[in-house]
Amino acid sequence: MFKLTSKETGALLGAVDAVDLQLLIDQLEEEHEQDKDYYVCPETIEILQGSGASGALIKILKDAVGNSEGVEIAWSKV
Repeated sequence: MFKLTSKETGALLGAVDAVDLQLLIDQLEEEHEQDKDYYVCPETIEILQGSGASGALIKILKDAVGNSEGVEIAWSKV
């Protein structure tokens, strides 16, 4: 399992399995090879949903973004 946190506050957003983490890695832009954070906005969530992300991952991301334009999230192994 892997945990997703808010990069700004460090708050735990939720946990995802290896399949959802790999989807994030494959679909989102990384600035460098060791990059473990991503900017997520409503459009990003739509892309992930269309790419087969689980309902659990989509809920975590929607809750994190809320009414904002987007948030920075980070992942780490539990």
